[in-house]
Amino acid sequence: MSIKKYENKIYAGVLGKIIGVYLGRPVEGWSYEKIQKTFGEIQYYVHEEVGVPLIVADDDISGTFGFFRAIADNGFKENTSAKEFGNAWLNYIIENKTILWWGGLGRSTEHTAYLNLKSGIEAPRSGSIERNGKTLAEQIGAQIFIDAIAMACANQPKLAVELVRNAASVSHDGIAVDAACHLAALEAMAFEEKDINKLLDRSEFYIEDDRLLKIVRDVRNICEEEKDWRKVRAYLDLKYGYDVYPGCCHMVPNHAMVIAAIILGGDDFQKSISIASSAAWDTDCNAGNVGAFNGIRLGVEGINAGPDFRSMVADRLYVVTSDGGSVVSDAVIETKKIIEVAQHFNNEKVQISKERFTFEYPGSVQGFQKCEFNHGGRAEASITNRNEKSHENGLAIECINLAKGTSVNVCTPTFIDFSKLASNFSTVASPTLYSSQIVHTTMHLLENTEIRVRPYILYYDINNHVQVQYGEEWSVTNLAKTYAWSVPDTGGMLICKLGYQILSEFRFTGTIIFNQIDWKGAPKEFAQRGMLMNSIWNTNPLWMAGFASSAVQFAADFKQTYCVSHIEKDGLVTIGTKEWKDYSVASTLFYSLHKEGGLVLRSVGHRRFYAAVLKGFHKAQIFMEKDGKRKILGEVDYPYKEDKGYSMKFSAKGNVLTLYIDGEKKIEVVDETYVEGAAGFLISEGTMTCDSFMIRS
Repeated sequence: MSIKKYENKIYAGVLGKIIGVYLGRPVEGWSYEKIQKTFGEIQYYVHEEVGVPLIVADDDISGTFGFFRAIADNGFKENTSAKEFGNAWLNYIIENKTILWWGGLGRSTEHTAYLNLKSGIEAPRSGSIERNGKTLAEQIGAQIFIDAIAMACANQPKLAVELVRNAASVSHDGIAVDAACHLAALEAMAFEEKDINKLLDRSEFYIEDDRLLKIVRDVRNICEEEKDWRKVRAYLDLKYGYDVYPGCCHMVPNHAMVIAAIILGGDDFQKSISIASSAAWDTDCNAGNVGAFNGIRLGVEGINAGPDFRSMVADRLYVVTSDGGSVVSDAVIETKKIIEVAQHFNNEKVQISKERFTFEYPGSVQGFQKCEFNHGGRAEASITNRNEKSHENGLAIECINLAKGTSVNVCTPTFIDFSKLASNFSTVASPTLYSSQIVHTTMHLLENTEIRVRPYILYYDINNHVQVQYGEEWSVTNLAKTYAWSVPDTGGMLICKLGYQILSEFRFTGTIIFNQIDWKGAPKEFAQRGMLMNSIWNTNPLWMAGFASSAVQFAADFKQTYCVSHIEKDGLVTIGTKEWKDYSVASTLFYSLHKEGGLVLRSVGHRRFYAAVLKGFHKAQIFMEKDGKRKILGEVDYPYKEDKGYSMKFSAKGNVLTLYIDGEKKIEVVDETYVEGAAGFLISEGTMTCDSFMIRS
């Protein structure tokens, strides 16, 4: 069966996952009694009532789409191993910052597994009962990260189960891993089978643990006898609740509630995620799993059948990993990553668009919403996708009574909106767009007339205020045309949104279609120069927030631009995106106590990169790091001194890597391991200050 048939269902599965998480997240950790007293039944988003953002960094989302990258990173193998999934944990997690609940050794299952991996205990032993004990190994986390894997195995439940068993065993064991495999089988089969009873019958084949089989059958029996989810929940609580199963968040009550929500929700997407969110226990995890399953099973049509869950979300999600440039994402981008893996598993070649914004799935808007930033009068507008009314894709901006003195402004995030950021999960990210990059926009009108559009960026200035810079106006007609815009210089300040202002001299009611928007490669020039600290009380201003740092300390410096320090080896600080290919990174570096320090490029995660360093006050070196293994590509003797500035430039062009020190070429090597990725600094066992940071393509 061609994977092309399943593309829209994969997109619906991604949508269902994030919608479920966003519905359940605001009440995560609440007691059942508190949820019932406050909301009764959570049928729509309650984030505003709770006082939290809608779009949040969440372990269910970051873990699901972050750890999934292990498959592509290891050559799209159908037998991607537990060890390789464990390496992905080490590559994409920043300790005490990203993805996991950092609850402590022996308290948080995932934190414990991470510490095992870090100390050299490989998966699956890192998550084993033998190593961590039964209680810790059987908590919920195994099943909350598996949905993307199952979607890549559309209608291939055996493959889904095998891969999920490997992925889940990084951190879990026993019945928890079996439950994750059970969900994976259900989701993989849901691409072809809609009947819930048939799916549950067939899924029993993939349950190895007799305890889980009895629990699932018991849940099915009670849901057959009783249709009131509250009464079912009361039954499950007495028999399988948190008072029965030990630990912070055991798998059994949550898996039981997921199955109950699926059964009792039937073909009603809203009802299913509402039950999962209203029943307490791990609300965002459960609603996320239920949403993914029913997104696949019921498709976009099923999601659209109830209230409008999609407009407020606008496809947006954060995949928070050490690869900062991939953090600000959307459901279309993540869908295409899943399809890329699925086509390898299916032994076929699917045409996957490479442009960033293609709006190619039903109703997709890829983060575009009406912009809160607007100069002058605001005209009315609605944002949809043309494919909701025709067979053609494209972001459709329907303007109503647009005229002189008014405008329609639409924008999409390119970085974190710090005014709408949850405080209970760290959100590390790099911008996706930088000064001097060329944005290509293809658009046209549906009507036979002419209006004007000018692009703009919003960025954070040195005082953390949002500023705007506009481009020149373009004349747009009903003939599709591609317009190019060089993003203006912001003085190294970080761009948070890309927008378009729509203008007309005469009254215009009609629709402008954005077909594609894209930019490629590293910026022609992006630089943060000199001492930029403007307050000794703020060593972490927003102009630094675009760096993903696994170094323990990374701060604005009192004399140079930055200070970076790390107590162990390989403390990385990176900025940029996976699309950066041929470019150079430069800075003037000052060394204090250290083992080695220097520049990094083509980093995709913090354990896969090239580095050019000065080492031990007597050597210069270029090396390649991959999953904790280092290969020295070239080195020369180079005596250097403490507290003296060394102007270093590290460049990559094709497979050639070159290190310059004070303008003189010192090392040139050839290597083909990495072709793209972010840039930054590396420090091991010490401190380095850095004057300026410059990227040039």
